[in-house]
Amino acid sequence: MKKLILAVSLAMVAAGAAHAGPPPPKAHGIEDKTYKWNAQEGEKIEALKLKGDKTRGEEGYEVCGACHLPSGAGRPDGTFPQLAGQHTTVLIKQMADIRAGLRDNPTMYPFAATLIDPQELADVAVYIESLCIPTEHGKYEGPDAATQLATGKGLYEKECKECHGTNGEGVKDKFYPVIAGQHYKYLLRQMTEIRDGHRRNANPDMVKVIKKYDDKQLVAISAYQSSLVMPGNMCKPKAAAKK
Repeated sequence: MKKLILAVSLAMVAAGAAHAGPPPPKAHGIEDKTYKWNAQEGEKIEALKLKGDKTRGEEGYEVCGACHLPSGAGRPDGTFPQLAGQHTTVLIKQMADIRAGLRDNPTMYPFAATLIDPQELADVAVYIESLCIPTEHGKYEGPDAATQLATGKGLYEKECKECHGTNGEGVKDKFYPVIAGQHYKYLLRQMTEIRDGHRRNANPDMVKVIKKYDDKQLVAISAYQSSLVMPGNMCKPKAAAKK
């Protein structure tokens, strides 16, 4: 049954992609000195003013679940991020940025384009935010894990905790994302892209912080971030199977 649902979802995506057409022209991002990270304009602002409906959002999310999974858990290999429990503000901003050509994500664009108006953005975002954060996700698994976590904790608490919080909870009204429960490989990829100037809709304040870190330090920070949990927001542990 799960395979059938996945096949149907992918077929819906293909149809949506054909309807969506090519991604929009690239908008001016962080490479432009006039870039404003969170400009209060466009459909993002319209969606943020609307009250999302979880029932409608669950229906809209079905297409998203083909990659991010019905649980919102994403993929441990980092190809698709964990979305469950993410702030509506962050979800709306990122989807709007992709739709507007401000964030480059050709894989995601056909999905985002199927949400036809700000109300659908608000609906899907509120549904995703309501999902519990999976306790099982991709973490750093090297033989030096303990060392990496210790190093990463020191770096995180020095400059990352102020925005992303002690438990990786982020700040909703400032559009700082939840990172608790996020996959290690996804975190490492995104921070590397932000540092190297490839994430065009990045927050300039984060770029200033992260650009001084080398690859080894980013590995350590990502390892620690992927170990964070948000009390009260995580999914309940699965009951042990009866013999």
